[in-house]
Amino acid sequence: MPNLRSWAEAVLLPGFAGTTAPEWLLRRLADGLGGVILFGRNVVDDEQVAALTSALRAEREDVVVGIDEEGGDVTRLDVATGSFVPGPLALGATGDPELTTSVAAALGERLAACGVTVNLAPCADLTLAAEDPIIGVRAFGTDPATAAPHVAAYVTGLQKYGVAACAKHFPGHGAATEDSHVTLPVLPRTPEELRSIELVPFAAAIQAGVRSVMSGHLVIPDWGEAPATLNRTALTEVLRGELGFTGAVITDALEMGAISGAYGRHDGLGDAAVRALAAGADALCIGGAAFDVATLDRVTATIVTAVAEGTLPEERLADAASRTASLGTSPSAAPLRPVDHTLGMAAARAALRITGTPALAGPPLVLDVRTDPTLAAGPMPWGLGPHLTELVPGTRALTVGPGDAEQVLAEAASWPSVVVVTREAHRHPAVRELLDRLSTVDYIRVETGAPGPASGERPRIDTFSGSFVSLRAAAEYLA
Repeated sequence: MPNLRSWAEAVLLPGFAGTTAPEWLLRRLADGLGGVILFGRNVVDDEQVAALTSALRAEREDVVVGIDEEGGDVTRLDVATGSFVPGPLALGATGDPELTTSVAAALGERLAACGVTVNLAPCADLTLAAEDPIIGVRAFGTDPATAAPHVAAYVTGLQKYGVAACAKHFPGHGAATEDSHVTLPVLPRTPEELRSIELVPFAAAIQAGVRSVMSGHLVIPDWGEAPATLNRTALTEVLRGELGFTGAVITDALEMGAISGAYGRHDGLGDAAVRALAAGADALCIGGAAFDVATLDRVTATIVTAVAEGTLPEERLADAASRTASLGTSPSAAPLRPVDHTLGMAAARAALRITGTPALAGPPLVLDVRTDPTLAAGPMPWGLGPHLTELVPGTRALTVGPGDAEQVLAEAASWPSVVVVTREAHRHPAVRELLDRLSTVDYIRVETGAPGPASGERPRIDTFSGSFVSLRAAAEYLA
């Protein structure tokens, strides 16, 4: 007689608070919990992460340790500094998939040394909608034919050291105009359109041997009303049947608004978990934003009850538990090393797109126009000011909000050079208004996000990433 509770816990990947493993987590791992997902709140530095994962592995040898380390704007290991590798859109802008392989391999080696077994990257999405609030710089580009080779290259590089890659967010989130952290997006694509656009990078990832795929919380009307995460057509018929994927399917966090809005963040989470498993998902991410042990107990109990009542086939749960465990294979033994910026800096420099002739006429006033980060990225250091202050003596750096036009105009009037730094200004009407107010100022624009519609404007540098190295590369160019 199988231990249904152990199987039910084996498919769960919760988050937790703190930089050391809480006692409840160690006990649950010993009892069969599948693993964990690490967030910035769990990270101090590489040495601490390695010690943390070692403690987890002492309780369960095949523990799954996942992390969102996309590079660029979404980083966990470098949450205190900004990422030391440029993000996917910057790598795509280099036009060099071999460079993407090298960057991903270096990241894979670092993650392996930290004891991470699966990296929830790369994004196999495309940057398709200018108003998209969640993908942007996280994808390798807008054209499936040029983005797909970078997705495959990233998978190959990352998995070199035994860390599983995870292509996300199937079947592709980039054309959505709503954030699935908040609500449920609907993507009005036909199956034929999906095959020729969104599915192309996923097919490339599968061809490259990607070990896991993450489902997206979005609806394709032709596949029914259920979002892909809960949709058998998406996960079993298309992903496995049509594309031939044989690895583990990981859900995006089930408490995100796209799912919890329909099922409830706590009491209904178990029902969502059962539906995801029945649809073909294997590993279930829960507790990304917040977590409590009672939620884990409720989800586990609901899964067990579903099997006992025949709602969820026992063999489906057993298969999901086995596929999840396959992601717990210990990565290659790689020693911890100091983080080397060299490769990331080279990639960041290669990604810069220069419009006009951006050149300083003297020490500049740098205006870092701060907007709220996406929920996927979370808060992290951002801004060109600290870099130019270090490289160009006499630089004055200000962090301003979109509503600080009067202060900005007063400051800018007395400076020979002004640099205005934005992050996807096209998505923020107040930032566009600020730029309009600055039209009388001879400034250089540095855009760190997805470029948005062409505006035919003044001298400009596009970094395609808000990472430490991308901002540093822009500062070096100006200095």
